[in-house]
Amino acid sequence: MKTIALLNQKGGVSKTTSAISIAFGLAKLGKKILLIDLDPQASLSVSLGIEAPEYSVYDFVKQDVSLEKVIVKKGKVSVIPSSIELSAFENEFRNASGKEFVLKKALQSIKNYDYIYIDCAPSLALLTINALAAAQEVYIPVQCEYLALQGLGQLLDTLSVVRQRINKDLKMGGIIGTRFNRRNINKDVMEYLTENFKDKTFKTVIRENVGLAECPSFGKDIYSHAPDSNGAKDYFALCKEILSKEL
Repeated sequence: MKTIALLNQKGGVSKTTSAISIAFGLAKLGKKILLIDLDPQASLSVSLGIEAPEYSVYDFVKQDVSLEKVIVKKGKVSVIPSSIELSAFENEFRNASGKEFVLKKALQSIKNYDYIYIDCAPSLALLTINALAAAQEVYIPVQCEYLALQGLGQLLDTLSVVRQRINKDLKMGGIIGTRFNRRNINKDVMEYLTENFKDKTFKTVIRENVGLAECPSFGKDIYSHAPDSNGAKDYFALCKEILSKEL
């Protein structure tokens, strides 16, 4: 079982879209997936039509409820939803011993999945550090625009610090180029990522696609909403590339 955090402190880079699309794509390929919404804004949960859940990831990390009670099944994917209650995590655990490992401890009993994907909040606060402490790999979605590159250095520095102090086994799983539309600046950004991060940048690029933008309003993943769209084709190709790296 592998735990992977999707992270970028910059908004609008298709982080949540990538988390959902990869999770559901791998499920289509026969993998057993647990998807965790670790953002108090609950964008992933709402995007999948999960609003006001009885229990959320906040209850789970506090170990107040069992995994079975908190999971919501969406097709073949198991989802641990979020809620605004999660915003209390920072204050509640700020001074706690082992505050960086609260999520990791809660996940220790989970064994029946091939992959756990964690959709992180767009920040580098304690919740995100918990995700990085629990993960073996990090995926970084990067919009193919120049400004999206500016925060990448800070993010990579944070990953380096986490490796040194909290999780020495944490690896860069890959950078995902998103919202690509073939403009020259998009091509330049992808060339920069490929040249500077070589094998750490996925070859599959996610094209700008209206189907992906529509999915949250229908509470569906891209394969259910628009299976013939470029968005579905690109993310499914990405899922195959992810599995090919495991060989």
